[in-house]
Amino acid sequence: MSALLPEAAAGLERSETRLTRRFAALKREGRAGLVTFVTAGDPDPETAFEILSGLPAAGADVIELGMPFSDPMADGPAIQAAGQRALRTGMTLRRTLEMVRRFRAADGETPIVLMGYYNPIYSMGVEAFLTEATAAGVDGLIIVDLPPEEDSELCLPAIEAGIDWIRLATPTTDDARLPIVLTHTGGFVYYVAIAGITGTRSAAATDIEAAVQRLKRHTDLPIAVGFGIRTPEQAAEIARAADAAVVGSALVDVVRRHLDEGDRAQPGLAAAVHDLVRALAGGVRAGRR
Repeated sequence: MSALLPEAAAGLERSETRLTRRFAALKREGRAGLVTFVTAGDPDPETAFEILSGLPAAGADVIELGMPFSDPMADGPAIQAAGQRALRTGMTLRRTLEMVRRFRAADGETPIVLMGYYNPIYSMGVEAFLTEATAAGVDGLIIVDLPPEEDSELCLPAIEAGIDWIRLATPTTDDARLPIVLTHTGGFVYYVAIAGITGTRSAAATDIEAAVQRLKRHTDLPIAVGFGIRTPEQAAEIARAADAAVVGSALVDVVRRHLDEGDRAQPGLAAAVHDLVRALAGGVRAGRR
């Protein structure tokens, strides 16, 4: 079944994307994927790029790159602090896109999804943003404060530009609301396993399995599950039920633990992030053995 309702799908032809290719490859391998979230520019632009560029080799299958914003209402303390650190070092939306462009010079395959809020994009201008995002090599968008009722703002133009629009589903998204949420969704569905802000707690594996099964009755898109995953063991549990596990706050916490009192990167920061990604990737890969 398609995630697009027939009337919504008209005129929005989808071509193969890095995201569809990556999830198809994971399916052939018989395993779930690991989606890693990091904040662009945290704790400084060069260290952030070192983290980003090493994620695929460490085991990340898809990368979510956070766009720093001053009022991240859906994020918990860890990601809020990461955004503030990035903003203090001069990170902007254009510099985030340049970071993606620089990544693409060496990696043409790993999907990159920008995650954040609409305000910086609105300020830049939708047309200008989409032009620069497609040129840089952005594959998808997760914009947490634009509901389906506002799809004309950015969602539909993004799809027309060839960028997948990835929607969040939550434990409170009932069967009446779910088809609306899935309209225009592409790439994958991001299931938020808990109600609340990021990085605060974890959901029970049995609840996640039931939620994924319910979502799969409504869409054939891959289901990625996030919020609260911190250990390889938790990642393995998610991998048994879902198509991907999403980890963000745990990686951002590694960054925080490797800063000095002035929030400057200490030696080994990027390597420490990559070490955790390797461990999480091992958990994901072991999940279905």
